[in-house]
Amino acid sequence: MPTASIIAIMKPIVQVSLDLTDIDEALEMAAIAMRAGVDWLEAGTPFIIAEGMHGVRALRSNFPHTPIVADLKTMDGGYLEAQMMAQAGATHVVVMARSHPETIKCVVAAGKDLGLFVMGDNLGCPDMVAGARELEELGCDMVIHHIGFDERRGIAGGGHRMPSPLDQLREVVAAVNVPVQAVGGLSLEQAIQTPSYGAPLVVIGAPLAIDADSFSKGAGNVEEVLRKICEAVHAFGDVEVKGELR
Repeated sequence: MPTASIIAIMKPIVQVSLDLTDIDEALEMAAIAMRAGVDWLEAGTPFIIAEGMHGVRALRSNFPHTPIVADLKTMDGGYLEAQMMAQAGATHVVVMARSHPETIKCVVAAGKDLGLFVMGDNLGCPDMVAGARELEELGCDMVIHHIGFDERRGIAGGGHRMPSPLDQLREVVAAVNVPVQAVGGLSLEQAIQTPSYGAPLVVIGAPLAIDADSFSKGAGNVEEVLRKICEAVHAFGDVEVKGELR
């Protein structure tokens, strides 16, 4: 049956990425985030490597009703990795656009079988817009438009302007019919503004939250700052997101 694009309305979401390697620190940060009004918790890649399924299980046990993103950055073995995270209590998993299309299809199949939302990450794609479009075409529920840590620092270290996901964010949003999230080197002010680009999934990194110089300098404690961020994002109001009728 032919598809028809529609305009859907989505409330902005605040997601805290727990890019920590100690489970107790991650749980403490998660508790602070939830008190501040954060909507989703992310088991960041460092946390996944350090604690794996045990870490995701701990988050699920402590926060039984909160969406949990497992940032696996899956490149192969897609069904099994997604299945493991679903069994541990994750609600969202991440697969990379640079993986083989069959891997993306496997993660999408696991998502359908297990009730997971699949987030496709275009990190490292030569054409970021085309990468985002392919992720949607292969069945991903959401797109992460992502400029990597190493990429940003390598380019900036060579004397060039550090790339930002904001550079092509509007193009990515226009190219796909699923919600978009922008990640990679954004300041807090920039992250808060991403809903104005049509990207309603706002990510705040936990390392920012525990680095006084870059996060809470002059603004109070971590919980207070996170609460202000949540209030600002949630006050943005409805975001128009293209959807699809099949």
